[in-house]
Amino acid sequence: MFELDMRSRQPIYEQLVDKLKELIISEVLNPDEQLPSVRTLAGQLTINPNTIQKAYRELESQGYIYSVKGKGSFVNPTSLVKNTEKLVIIKKELKKLLSEAMFLGLRPEELIKLIHDLEPSKGGEQKND
Repeated sequence: MFELDMRSRQPIYEQLVDKLKELIISEVLNPDEQLPSVRTLAGQLTINPNTIQKAYRELESQGYIYSVKGKGSFVNPTSLVKNTEKLVIIKKELKKLLSEAMFLGLRPEELIKLIHDLEPSKGGEQKND
């Protein structure tokens, strides 16, 4: 499914959360698709099942997945719905990153090109300006 960097300073459960978010956002994992069980994923990644459980709990608290008792964890279809509170936080972080990128020499035209390059991969329509 993916690899984790065991030498990274970022905790393993956070790496797992980030990777799963990436798979959900890029629609590799579809709404209502079942995630691997904690034991299965722990075996595949050779990490402690408690680490997987912690990552799944974090994803559930963030609204990316939901759990069904006795069945497992699934991709939350409502995670694709815009969450205004999260968008406000992301916009604030994005502003900070964009300001830093421009300070370091990235031109606005390059930023616009990056955004246009992302649109088709996220399901957005290509606009002819």
